[in-house]
Amino acid sequence: MTRSHRTRATAAVGLLCSLALTTACSSGKESTGKGEAGPVTGKISVTYLQKQGDQEYFVGEAAGARAKADELGIDLKVVNLGNDANKTVSEVQAAIAQKVNGVIIVVPDPAVGPQVVQTAKDGKVALLTSDDQICTTGSDPAACGKADLVPRIGFSGTQMGSEVGKRAAAEYKKANWKAADTRVISAWKQDVTVCGDRVKAAKQAFGTAVPGVKTIDVPTDNTPTGAQDKIAATITANSGVRNWVVWGCNDENVAGGVTALQNAGISPDRVIGVGLGAYLACKEWGSGKPSGMKAALFINGEDVGALAVQTMYDKLKKGKEFPAEGFAPTTMVDPSSWKSSGLTCG
Repeated sequence: MTRSHRTRATAAVGLLCSLALTTACSSGKESTGKGEAGPVTGKISVTYLQKQGDQEYFVGEAAGARAKADELGIDLKVVNLGNDANKTVSEVQAAIAQKVNGVIIVVPDPAVGPQVVQTAKDGKVALLTSDDQICTTGSDPAACGKADLVPRIGFSGTQMGSEVGKRAAAEYKKANWKAADTRVISAWKQDVTVCGDRVKAAKQAFGTAVPGVKTIDVPTDNTPTGAQDKIAATITANSGVRNWVVWGCNDENVAGGVTALQNAGISPDRVIGVGLGAYLACKEWGSGKPSGMKAALFINGEDVGALAVQTMYDKLKKGKEFPAEGFAPTTMVDPSSWKSSGLTCG
């Protein structure tokens, strides 16, 4: 992790809000009488479980987590869950069997939330989520009360979506398009709460700045190929549309949409894609060819991984309560600015 990334992660720690919610903590310590164990006095061990661990954002997140763990002297194990909800629960059980003190998790499916929470509680390990939210009482975090949400480290979905919508509106105005000739494609995995937060905020910000443009919601699996296939069908069904704006939950959705539009013969000057992540957008820009990807919000997985590990350490070693949510910083980048932003394009 670079010096600038450490600085940003440290600064992000200062933004954490307080939380009147306790979670299970540690192993082999004296009982507090609440189904929890006391603070860890020896070396801390933590397991970091990630969905889609081969996705570039999560690769960066794991790297940031490992760097912070090395700095703090934590034994850290990172596990790729892929998209397997069943593996999620079994890996939490395996972590408990290995006597870890804490589990940080990015769930493939929020429906496993209550089972994960109960398993961690029974095993007396501290549980912290990163990126995606889970609920203690139900499968849909959006339907849960704030007190039932597990503490989370990541980004503000509303803030990110607003930035995407504002930039899309600015690009739209610059292109001097007309609402009647334009459609917005909003693509995301619709059972992921944080994705819904992002696209809802993008639509609201865009609509405030540019009223009258119709939006087409496209359900995807949050992968480039999945988004490409679904968006290709949408383009076919709307063959009379001249100009397209594309946003989504992540860079994968937008990159898939931009590719689908390109394959449909729509030129880059008639496409405004605003990514979220920038790790795929930068590859488009690095090619030097004209692209429909006009900008992207740079979200650094390294910052989230580092912040999650630091937050877990503060809980286990110092007894500091988890925040309800902790947010890492974001930066809007484009073909002219991404290299100077600190974004590393794999």
